Amino acid sequence: MTGFDAWRLRARTVEAMAGLLAARAAIALIPLERWRGHLGLAGPDPAIDPAEARKLARHVERAAARLPFASKCLPQAMTLSRMLRRRKIPHRLAIAARPATARSGSDDLHAWIAVGPAVVMGDLPGPWLVLFDSP
Repeated sequence: MTGFDAWRLRARTVEAMAGLLAARAAIALIPLERWRGHLGLAGPDPAIDPAEARKLARHVERAAARLPFASKCLPQAMTLSRMLRRRKIPHRLAIAARPATARSGSDDLHAWIAVGPAVVMGDLPGPWLVLFDSP
């Protein structure tokens, strides 16, 4: 790996850190109805290769681990969605809840990103009731 490649990879992680901060602010300050239209990106090819999306997801996860506060699944999914939109990679962001009979009090809400049929971030076993699924 060249020095330029290393800096490019670091820049992606810094981009993800900034995205996580922006996502936390949006969740705290702006109602969902105002920002949900900016999530996901419809695309013509549902069989797109998810490899680049998985690489970006690792940068988001790395950034979340380096920040001094916990970043749950929704800000991480929002950040990855923005990074994928910027690169024009079609994807879906889903927000879901566990059914009442399966709730345990922790992790009853969840968000994930899918590229084509592949979940590239936030793959957790269900059951889930999808509350929001972007285009």
